[in-house]
Amino acid sequence: MDPDIPAEGHYVLADATVPAALMGEPASGALRRVDITIANGAIAAIDPAGSARLPQRIELRGDIVLPAFVDLHTHLDKGHIWPRKPNPDGTWIGALRAVLEDREANWASNDVERRMDFSLRCAYAHGTAAIRTHLDMAPPQHEVSWDVFEAMRERWAGRIELQAAGLMGPDTILDEAALRAIATRTKAAGGILGGSTAVHPQNPTIMRRLVEMAGEFGLDLDLHTDESPDPAANALECLADAVIESGFTGSVVAGHCCSLAVQDENTAKRVIDKVARAGIAVVSLPMCNMYLQDRDNASGVRTPRWRGVTLLNELKAAGVPVAIASDNTRDPFYAYGDLDGFEVLREGARILHFDHPQTDAFAWTSSVSADPAAIARFEFTGEIKVGVVADLVLFKGRSWTELMSRPQADRIVLRAGKAIDTALPDYRELDDLMGPL
Repeated sequence: MDPDIPAEGHYVLADATVPAALMGEPASGALRRVDITIANGAIAAIDPAGSARLPQRIELRGDIVLPAFVDLHTHLDKGHIWPRKPNPDGTWIGALRAVLEDREANWASNDVERRMDFSLRCAYAHGTAAIRTHLDMAPPQHEVSWDVFEAMRERWAGRIELQAAGLMGPDTILDEAALRAIATRTKAAGGILGGSTAVHPQNPTIMRRLVEMAGEFGLDLDLHTDESPDPAANALECLADAVIESGFTGSVVAGHCCSLAVQDENTAKRVIDKVARAGIAVVSLPMCNMYLQDRDNASGVRTPRWRGVTLLNELKAAGVPVAIASDNTRDPFYAYGDLDGFEVLREGARILHFDHPQTDAFAWTSSVSADPAAIARFEFTGEIKVGVVADLVLFKGRSWTELMSRPQADRIVLRAGKAIDTALPDYRELDDLMGPL
């Protein structure tokens, strides 16, 4: 796909197909055939297909146009360490131990910075405009990673809007001095307070402490909750209870929530109702959750029995704001991925079954654009409407199956109305960090 995008940036994308959900009709699965006029880097007009008369025209003939992607949950500090630290058995605990070893051995500023920049160049080439990353906070890593993140946020300003959440485990959260030190550094960096817990006897205390600390410092929350196949995992419910009981008014996001899918129907309904009342948004990580969850190699080769993802359709039906995101990239938690928002959408449709009814499927395109943008309150809104910057992705496909049947490697990415170079960085750039391959 290689239309000639005018260099002066004043032209019409003629006869484009755009999901109505991204044009101010959030609940709609309909498609609109429109002419999109671009001028001075922004969308100047949206008219019915065939009505725009500007001489500079790109004839799309019904091809789909989406806004640039918003990736709500990533791990830029972990990315691309797989060549030097693979997961020994593919399990979640194997990943946790491998990352701990690699972090302690290698995560100096230069190492984190180079891998983070590599990841951002991949995301940018694929068409992403905004990313939230989680950063491992085990002291003293919190000082190193926040310094690197702040430098990267400044370096990438105007290309990818960046947010970060400080990620802590239960032991750190229960350590008052460590939690306060991380909250202080997070506040200084303009960050978000994070944490991770699943099956833990002190989940009510952990969640209350996180909510109270976030309230004291005026921080939002973005937590890893119940990344586990155990139906006894109750971090999500404890989080909802803490938010409701405390009256916390900041933004709260819960990632993973895998155990919700293996709990009995009454428990799941109770938890979902609480999450909706608490105003918590949920982000599902379909690729990573499917990769890690229900993997048990202790007794030899075994096929997983479930997909690992949460009850995203039920959460959305209950009025909970939802999104899907990349999660990890080529590290022990997920051996694959490239921070490609379209890959997340494409695989999410298969894994989470939001492709039916087909009449509603296109409403889910907002799950990698407008919805996470609203949840995170990014300046980039992930919408296609008059007045917004023309950060768009042009695909060669006119329908759901045409769009989803191919990886769309020939997509065109527009930033401020101009086509960017979509060549991806070479993995060899990181060879000196990885050691012998």
